[in-house]
Amino acid sequence: MALKTLGTNATTTLHALTFQRAGLLTADVATFRASIKNDLVNGNPIWPGGFEDGLLYIPNRGVLQIQPGDYIAYDATGWPILVSANAIASGSTSWTHS
Repeated sequence: MALKTLGTNATTTLHALTFQRAGLLTADVATFRASIKNDLVNGNPIWPGGFEDGLLYIPNRGVLQIQPGDYIAYDATGWPILVSANAIASGSTSWTHS
């Protein structure tokens, strides 16, 4: 098996939050939770509790622990994405954010 490349079609296609233990706006958290979708069910219904208390639940896969400064995002299909604070801050990173 060989490694492949992966990128987005544009630098602004993902909606994201910078995770902090406190201070996230309730409306932002609610929007994020409502945007994570189940990829294995027709119609991609919302994945209940997809983002709770510093944990990101990846539909049908498992759970990731989010650290302060990490970016969590979702794509147009509702698929959640986690990028570490160190990867975002790296001078050689491929990530762009606002």
